[in-house]
Amino acid sequence: MNEPTRDAAATRPAPDLSVFLSLGFRPLYICGCAWALISVAIWIFTPALIPAPFFAVAWHAHEMLWGFIATIAVGFLLTASATWTGFNPMQGRPLAVITLMWLGARIAYLAGGETAFIIGMALESLFFGYSARKLMQVMIKGKSKRNYGIPLLVLGLGVSNILFLLSTLKGDYLMVIERFNTGMLFMAVLTILIARRVVPFFAGRMVPGLDIPMLAGSGRVQLVVGSVAIAAGLFNLNVAMAVALAIVGLIGLYQVWRWKPLSVLHKPMLWILYLGYLGLALGLLAAALHLLGMGGFFLLRDAAHVHIIGMGGFALLIIGMVTRTALGHTGRPLALDKTMLASYWLMVAAVVLRLAALFPTSFAGPLLHATATAWVIAMALYLYRYVPILITPRADAPPKTARPSDAPIPTVARR
Repeated sequence: MNEPTRDAAATRPAPDLSVFLSLGFRPLYICGCAWALISVAIWIFTPALIPAPFFAVAWHAHEMLWGFIATIAVGFLLTASATWTGFNPMQGRPLAVITLMWLGARIAYLAGGETAFIIGMALESLFFGYSARKLMQVMIKGKSKRNYGIPLLVLGLGVSNILFLLSTLKGDYLMVIERFNTGMLFMAVLTILIARRVVPFFAGRMVPGLDIPMLAGSGRVQLVVGSVAIAAGLFNLNVAMAVALAIVGLIGLYQVWRWKPLSVLHKPMLWILYLGYLGLALGLLAAALHLLGMGGFFLLRDAAHVHIIGMGGFALLIIGMVTRTALGHTGRPLALDKTMLASYWLMVAAVVLRLAALFPTSFAGPLLHATATAWVIAMALYLYRYVPILITPRADAPPKTARPSDAPIPTVARR
């Protein structure tokens, strides 16, 4: 697909605040991806900016999981739930308020000092808590019983965030790592719940004649066993947690195989999602081996399974989801230009480089800097191409819509 012409750019609709605040994905995709760029740049190139009571690794882990990954997930859910239930959970002023809360938390954590830290924790807790409440309201109102677990997982993300931050405030490094792993598990279960539905749905829509099973039964098993893994982690039952994680990961591998991956290699918007789901499954298996003390030197390091899940899983799924869903929900063709295809490959390169940097060689430092550079450019390309889309009306909207909420919401996976 070619780049937009100069004439097309000149006729692009003007930014519209009411449209920008009409659905959760618009502000939160921009915020999450911009923060992914900024926070990684700070962590790698200017770590001295990270103030106490955070220590550098804790800040990086927190901002990646709760500041970036969970934010994108909330933005997606606030949008998709409108399709699942027929009711928009949040728009206008409430959406603006939680976005400002999210931004205030980012500023507070970088301001430093215990008071600012507590303010940031309070703002972020309100962000997750209010989002979970609004999601549950529309699930109940729309009688979407199969989705009742989603608001609870979002609330669990918020609670795990509080536990992580309290451990950071105490300076308890081991507890910080433990709380981070709990939060990552909540995010992994939530991601599986979402991706297991939308990946085959998107594949069936984009590849004519491709019949992909939804595998709802195996998805329910993943949800139950993933919840067992979370509970086992909270009670430090490492063997039980490892077994549960291995089961969830193996089911994920089975699902990818049943989704006919060779049939989507010609569709970048699909293979990036398949690759991300595969990375998530492999990361959960790596975490299981780590807990059992297996897997050799590489997997014995906490950073190995964390980055396989976080980058090979979450990040690849996110770059695919924020491009595909942003186009679909703004009435645009589901096609990538060369800029966004480059962002996909840069994100894949960032994953490979980051895992390579975990090996203790003389190249570890340069590899880490190369990782950050690829990551930053990938996110910058997304923002360059999609911010104009996310702040303007739908492509298929009439010149003046009565209300943003009257615009049609494209179908997402309902099953």
